[in-house]
Amino acid sequence: MITENGLGAVDKINENGEIKDDYRIEYLQQHIREIKKAVEIDNVNCFGYLTWAPIDLVSATTGQMSKRYGFIYVDMDDQGNGSKKRLKKKSFNWYKSVIASNGEKI
Repeated sequence: MITENGLGAVDKINENGEIKDDYRIEYLQQHIREIKKAVEIDNVNCFGYLTWAPIDLVSATTGQMSKRYGFIYVDMDDQGNGSKKRLKKKSFNWYKSVIASNGEKI
C-alpha cells in the first residue's frame, strides 16, 4: 500500500477564482502510471494508493501553510490568518475522476 504520495506547492488563486494546479495533476499522473506498470509488468501486489492529504493542512514539522498538498485549498496563511474558506482545485475533479474510473482515467 502506498501512502502519503503527493506534491507540495505554492498554489495561487487566479483572476477567475480558480486554482489550476496542473503541476500536481502531472506529478500524480506520473506516479499512478508507474504504479500501474509495477502491478501489470512486475506483478507487484499493490492494493492501495493514498495521496498526501485531500485538503491543505498545516505542516506538522514547520507550521507552514504556504506550501500546499491537498486537492482542496484552505484560505489560511502561515500565521493562521484567513477566512478558512475552502476552494476545490482543478486537481479535485481530476482525482475524483481517477477514483470513479478505478484508475482507468488518469
